[in-house]
Amino acid sequence: MDDSNVPLLDVVRSLSFVGDLAMGQPTDHSPRVAWMAGQLARESGADGATCTRAMAVALLRWSGCTANAPEFAQLFGDDVGGRKALLATQSPTGGFRAVTRKKGSAFHSLSRIHCEVSGDIAVQLGLDDSTQFALRHLFESHDGSGAPDGLRAEEVPAAVYMASLAGDLDIFQRLYGIEQACQLIDARAGVLYPRDLASAVVANARPWLAVLDEDPTLSGPCSLDAAFAGSTTSLEILAHVIDLKLPWMTGHSRQVAQLARNAALQLGLDEAGQRRIHRAALIHGMGRASVPNMIWDTPGRLAQSAWERVRLVPYWTGRAARQIGSLAGEAEVASHAYERLDGSGYFRELKQGGLSLEGRILASSVALAALRAPRPWRDAHSEDAAAELLLAEVKAGRHDANVVHALLNQAPRPVASPTTPSAGLLTGREREILRWISLGASNKKVAQKLSISPSTVRTHVESVFRKLECSTRAAATLKATQLGLL
Repeated sequence: MDDSNVPLLDVVRSLSFVGDLAMGQPTDHSPRVAWMAGQLARESGADGATCTRAMAVALLRWSGCTANAPEFAQLFGDDVGGRKALLATQSPTGGFRAVTRKKGSAFHSLSRIHCEVSGDIAVQLGLDDSTQFALRHLFESHDGSGAPDGLRAEEVPAAVYMASLAGDLDIFQRLYGIEQACQLIDARAGVLYPRDLASAVVANARPWLAVLDEDPTLSGPCSLDAAFAGSTTSLEILAHVIDLKLPWMTGHSRQVAQLARNAALQLGLDEAGQRRIHRAALIHGMGRASVPNMIWDTPGRLAQSAWERVRLVPYWTGRAARQIGSLAGEAEVASHAYERLDGSGYFRELKQGGLSLEGRILASSVALAALRAPRPWRDAHSEDAAAELLLAEVKAGRHDANVVHALLNQAPRPVASPTTPSAGLLTGREREILRWISLGASNKKVAQKLSISPSTVRTHVESVFRKLECSTRAAATLKATQLGLL
């Protein structure tokens, strides 16, 4: 039984939800942009396949945000707030490019990470080659000044232009009003996107926005369902993308899902309950994208303002239930991941009577997986130490004793690889080094850990990238996790 096989549109919607959180945008931003991109494609005389491609690119264009969050945070501090500010910049050349020009190759390096991961996500979702190519060139411009490859004019996929135009319209009209939004789009015509497409957007902006305002849930005339009907994909890709935001969370969601699934089995949940808790565990970190990396990486006690943002993580996960169709029930369970039986959890502060068995299983599974893994402020706890700490939480009334015993009685075992034929793709040393760099360690740090030279580490990293057909740490992590190599 495959617990993670779900409708493709639900995963795409979930990825767009995470992307909007990471970009500091309203959570209906990408679906609105997707609908307008589809309208623009029709207005330009495109066929059905091109319309669908424009919508897919618009929904997935921020899917690579979690991949470059560590690098973005290093350059700008607040990765979420920084992205939000860049999207609001009124520069004719685009805010991202204008602000990063003073930071050397930041625009190209950040774009390369983002685009490579977005393209790989499209591959894993089973989208067509043209959609994959478009997502690998999200930041290209009509005048050739974009990234990652400096494509120009007709070399740039039409779907990229359409998604960019629709995105600018949605952001600018919300911030500055429709008149100024149209002026800004006109100023960018010929630089970021073709003038004819920009003119079509300006001409249709008012009626398109009016239709969206009349259908705020995008379930009526603005529904995206028909474009993706009939296709399914694995929910695990969403879990991997969620975990990419913080290198030290690599593999966390799948570990939680395995723990929760096994505990549910031991506790006698039926097949439907086991499947629901497994899926809920895979997506429980969706709201994490709303919090800047600099908060997650804080070694000591969080300031109250930072703590309030962390407390809202499960709130945002629960909010996702309104957008992701068949996963609505799982998102609701997922939003209980940090509740505690004594009411000390968040965000609802539920007590024992208000927390379902599925919620208790998930909360304890998340806690155990976190205790067993390293964090920036501490080393991983041993199996015995993690068990003692979790049992102490039971005595304090925060976790369910039966659930915790079901978790601790599981025989430790690695997450099963979904694609065992890839097991021999990397050597043992390459997998060891990949594991360290996937957790955010520098080449120098890996060399110290393994008592080898930095040049040797670099040689192995280059070999890993070559074998996995990628050029960035984030893309290597995503591929290796999906292949079961980590």
